[in-house]
This record gives sequence, C-alpha cells and structure tokens, in this order.
Amino acid sequence: MMFRKVDHQRTADAVVLQLEELVLNGVLRPGDRLPAERDLALDLDVSRPVLRDALKDLEDRGLIASRQGGGTFIADVIGPIFSEPLIGLIERHPSATADYLEFRKDIEATAARHAANRATEADRASLSSILARMDAAYEAGDHDLEAELDIEFHQTVSEAAHNLILLHAMRSCYRLLANGVILNRQRLYDPDGARTDLLAQHKEIARCILDGDADGASEASRKHIDYVQAALAAAEQNASRQSLADLRRIQREASPSPASPKRRARGSS
Repeated sequence: MMFRKVDHQRTADAVVLQLEELVLNGVLRPGDRLPAERDLALDLDVSRPVLRDALKDLEDRGLIASRQGGGTFIADVIGPIFSEPLIGLIERHPSATADYLEFRKDIEATAARHAANRATEADRASLSSILARMDAAYEAGDHDLEAELDIEFHQTVSEAAHNLILLHAMRSCYRLLANGVILNRQRLYDPDGARTDLLAQHKEIARCILDGDADGASEASRKHIDYVQAALAAAEQNASRQSLADLRRIQREASPSPASPKRRARGSS
C-alpha cells in the first residue's frame, strides 16, 4: 500500500508530510489522482475532518488541485524546465536539438551510473518488465508504443538513480520528447536496422545497471545518445537532399525544354 498510518500526535501535519514526501520522491506524479476522501482517511487511519485540514493546507500551497466532481489531483509542482516561449524557439530552430542531446548525454550517463549503484530489487524488476514490453512492441512493429516505452525506460532509469533533483529534471526534459518537440521519431526509425540498434542499446544500458556495472552503464548511455545524434543528422541530411531533388524535378517539369539550336545548312558560312 502506498500510504501508511500516521502518528496521531501530529495527525494533520503528519498527513501533509507524508504526501509531500510521496510527491518529492516521485511516487505521486503530476496528474495522479488521490484516492477518494473516505478511502484515503482509512489508509492513513485519520478522521475525515483531519484529512480535509491536511488537504486544504496542500491545496493552499499549490501541491494538489481539486476538480469539481472529478476528485483531487497532484499539481504540476515541479513545473517545466522549458518555458513555452523557449519551446517555441526550439521548434523553430532545429539546431537546438544538438544542445538538447548534449544535455541528455551528460545527465543520462550520470543517472545510469547512479542506477547501477543504487537500484533496488523493485527498480530492477521495473527495468526488466519494460524491456519485455519493448521486445513485444518491436516484434509487433508498433512504432508509437516503442516511442512511449523509450521514454518510460529512461524515466525508470532516472527513478533507479534515487536522486530527487535529477529525477524531476529528467521528467521535465522528457516532456519535449513526449510532445514531439525535439525528435522526429519516424525519421529516427526509418533507416534499416535503426530499431534493432536502439533496442540493443537500451538492453545494454539495462544489463549494466542490473549487473551493477556503473562505468559500463554510463558508457552505454553515452554511446546511445551518440548514435541517436548521428542517426538524426543523417536523417536530416537525407530529407534535405530529397526535398532539393523534388524541387528540381518540379521546376524541370514546369519549365519548357530549351529549343535546340537550328543546324546550319551545308555550305553556309
């Protein structure tokens, strides 16, 4: 069970503290719905008036939000690292992708190193479960599910690192991936063997983490991002060449062929 009974000498404060810890540790995520008041009061072993006081405190501080007739939800307490104006700039300037991937390479290598040293049995089970689902999505050729599981895999690695700041920074970072702002995944998957390579890279990262190989996990993460960066650069170059070839073809078809020069008659000067 997620919730534990509270110390009745500090009931409302204890409820607040427990919920804060669950949010801070990434157990409760933005958008997660809290149990109904009656069920939550039973889980925490407090009266409903005490629970209401605690929830009011959390709501007043912006940690939770109530929706009319819809329940109580965890608010987006961390907030995005990337503001909407910055996201707009990134979308219009693809060169920002290189900076994004450079940032990811460093932060994911650190996360993988920590995960190899700190992963619990629950973390290991989660990684193994995601790998099995990634295998199934690969066999089914489900690109959308592969993309979702790619993000989930890296988020699970960040959770296994057990560093609160790193966890929330990476979650915010992956929002750009989930929203399709940074990567054109279809282009990434298009080259022959790309999907196979990406799956193998994720398996290698997981293997190193499960084996407790911190150096190997860090290096595997860096190689993974290097591969993604090279694959995207090649895909962009191919797309640019194709676009240019299409423009030339359209222009050629739209323009009349130049008249052939008349041949001079024999004997003319």
